[in-house]
Amino acid sequence: MPETKRPARVAIFAKLVFTMGDDAPIDDGGIIVEGDRIVEVGRRTALENLVKDARRVDARECALLPGFINMHVHLDAHGDADFLTTARLLDEQTATLAAAASARDALAAGVTTVRDLGTKFGVAIAVRDAVAKGWLSGPHILAAGKPVCMTGGHGWFIALESDGPHEMRKAVRQNLKMGADCIKVIATGGVLSPGVEVGSVQLDEDEMSVAVREARKAGRRVAAHAIANSGIKNAVRCGIDTVEHGCFLDAEAVEMMKKAGTWYVPTLCAPDALYRRLDDVPAYVARKVKEVYEAHRESFRLALREGVRIVTGTDAGTPFNRHGDYARELVLMAELGMPIERALRAGTADAADALGLAHEIGAIAPGKRADVVLIDGDPRRDIRATQRVKGVMARGSAAFAQSDG
Repeated sequence: MPETKRPARVAIFAKLVFTMGDDAPIDDGGIIVEGDRIVEVGRRTALENLVKDARRVDARECALLPGFINMHVHLDAHGDADFLTTARLLDEQTATLAAAASARDALAAGVTTVRDLGTKFGVAIAVRDAVAKGWLSGPHILAAGKPVCMTGGHGWFIALESDGPHEMRKAVRQNLKMGADCIKVIATGGVLSPGVEVGSVQLDEDEMSVAVREARKAGRRVAAHAIANSGIKNAVRCGIDTVEHGCFLDAEAVEMMKKAGTWYVPTLCAPDALYRRLDDVPAYVARKVKEVYEAHRESFRLALREGVRIVTGTDAGTPFNRHGDYARELVLMAELGMPIERALRAGTADAADALGLAHEIGAIAPGKRADVVLIDGDPRRDIRATQRVKGVMARGSAAFAQSDG
């Protein structure tokens, strides 16, 4: 029989290796990659004899972490000030090209996995497949297809409008037919849609329960856009997996989320970016941003104090909120009181757990997928080091590689 060719080896050495396991970061450590898998992790001295035939990346002043995970993006959007007008004018061909560009930008920022929670034509599914085939450079993509909202509800201009359990069942099945990895439902009003209020409850429990049931039958998870307090509780009662935004949490909602094991994806970046540019957005958006901004930050602090499971998502694509700015979410979490090491886990190991992919990603360990990022500095001393990406490896391929040392 012909001899099977062994995959090329790559050795990456760094000043610090954050495995996201239970142990402290490894000083002067490294990893060995074969194909798309990590095969060895340890101190430099232990690995040196194993890498004589390997390509070497020596990043002596950098920290090596698992690739970041962004739980909430919209790949066909690029952060334009008037989200509504841009979305309504978007055609399918342009949406596909925009999504491909966003995927590239996310990867350059160290994000090796994204969950797209709604594109106008469901184009993130096609971009996902193109990345998997090697046609495009980008992170691993989990795509929801189109969001599902009530008629005239938040995001109706990019969503499948559905009223009642029967239409919800059909909408979820349509997304699954397209190839969706997860389902996104709109439980409440939102900031970027005119004519709806952030405090309004939209999809009812009987509708969302059907969405969850249909998703579960197909082995999929469900995310709920949920800003208003009552809508958050409705979504949690229906068994959704992640609450997106959660701007108006109270003690009861938090307790419900803890009891149900619901993950919280606060998307702090989205209102923060808008709040800094209120004069540059439509008046209806500015008004609603002012309503949610402080409540959202306090909701995050409450969830953090009470031990809700929190993971990172930026809502990238919304106004002034770029796909390459992922690490801003980690910075905001730390500024609002989350310990830095917990913030790092929120963007890696915990996010992988929330996706049901902890066996594959989110940690640096033998057998895990070779998704890693090199950053300039020690993030424990300065969380902003996560914004200084020096190299990225996705599925064993160095997409934006640190120069060999």
